[in-house]
Amino acid sequence: MAQFDVYKNTNPETSETIPYLLDVQADLLEPLSTHLVVPLVRSSEAGRILSRLNVRARIENIDVILSVPELAGVPVQILKEKVGNLANMRSDIIAAIDFLITGS
Repeated sequence: MAQFDVYKNTNPETSETIPYLLDVQADLLEPLSTHLVVPLVRSSEAGRILSRLNVRARIENIDVILSVPELAGVPVQILKEKVGNLANMRSDIIAAIDFLITGS
C-alpha cells in the first residue's frame, strides 16, 4: 500500500455512488490497522463542488470528485483491489485537506 493509492469500494451499499477510496495515509504509517481515506464520488452524483476542496480526477474512465469533507478511517482489510494511484495530484490533494482543516 502506498499513499495516494486508489482502491475499489467493496461496500455494496455505497459503491455505485462512491466507486473508489483514496488512501491518503503517510507511507510511514502503513502498518497500522486502519487507513485514512477520501471517498471518490461519481461526478454525476456530487452535489455542490468547491474547487479547492473537491479535487476532480478520472479513474478507470469514470469522472470522480474527491469528497475531502468525508475523510474517514477504515480497516485496512477493506482496501483490497488497487486500481490506480493519484500521487501525480499530491499537491492538489494535500491543499484540499489543508483547506478542510485550516479554511485557508
